Amino acid sequence: MGDSRTSASPALDPSLLRALDTALAALPAGAAVGVALSAGADSAMLALHAAQTARGRGLRLHCFHIHHGLQAEADDWLIQAHRLAGLLRVCCHSRRVTVDVDGRGMEAAARDARYTALAELAAHAGVGHLLLAHHQDDQAETVLLRLLRGTGPLGLAAMRPVTERGGLIWLRPWLDLPRSAILDSARRFEALSGWRPASDPSNVDERYARGALRAGLAPVLDARWPAWRRTLARHAGQARDLSDWVDETAHADWAGLDPAPDGRAFSLAAWRALPVSRQAPLLRHWLHALGLRMPTEARLQAWLRQLRGVHALGHDRDVRLGHEGVWIVVQRGRVLCISKTQVE
Repeated sequence: MGDSRTSASPALDPSLLRALDTALAALPAGAAVGVALSAGADSAMLALHAAQTARGRGLRLHCFHIHHGLQAEADDWLIQAHRLAGLLRVCCHSRRVTVDVDGRGMEAAARDARYTALAELAAHAGVGHLLLAHHQDDQAETVLLRLLRGTGPLGLAAMRPVTERGGLIWLRPWLDLPRSAILDSARRFEALSGWRPASDPSNVDERYARGALRAGLAPVLDARWPAWRRTLARHAGQARDLSDWVDETAHADWAGLDPAPDGRAFSLAAWRALPVSRQAPLLRHWLHALGLRMPTEARLQAWLRQLRGVHALGHDRDVRLGHEGVWIVVQRGRVLCISKTQVE
């Protein structure tokens, strides 16, 4: 290929570069940045553009590849990821994971395994910021899937451009950019380098929700509403603003509930004194702070009925709400989250 810095230049897209440069602008020179590299076109172009941006800003770039072992081609994708990193002259770290469905769908289980492994690789490499290649098309699909699953208006915020979990900052700089720009860049890069991105057949496998959307529903939407992806991505931004406002309100409400120092208990009477419209958001805020998944809407409504009906100082033993590995109980006028092992 020759010098990748010059040979790849015609493949670089200015809009993709600008978004990456903005996302990484606050990082000091010498900081380590990671790229989640599946070897598909999206993540490959993210690695290509990140390599250019990292050189310009004096950042250290690492690529991370997760081998799920779910497809016959997985070994080839591992090789392609390392080859691309070699062409870009950046380090590539890989890890094999076992996907344990454990009652969840395959998509969710594979995603959880991937994010856990990415976080472990980032910690090992000393990376504090990790880039993900999600784009406007992905965002629109996520909004539509969440709408169909009934996640509510706050769930339509979908993916955020910046999130923090366990001390690692996850960056999605391309959420406002269409995949068409990425694919154009990938075609130019392949013509220049001979490197061909991997193609995962599960992406259009109709056994999975996202694959069914892409194979069956997206063509219908494209024909009737060609701008649907951009429109739904805009809805995600509006829902994100609403979600931020609700979070700020819930945070202020939480301070008035006489919370326990460890955040695992609060006053039932103070919670019941809140306007009804703010009680459910407060419970969601509490569960999120505890690192628990959100309950279904039906389960949350059942909880609300029980907590609103219980006496603040009596009949507490009647309230025991199971959720994941914990119990939510009422004792002496306080709502507590305790491990199931503590009461079983």
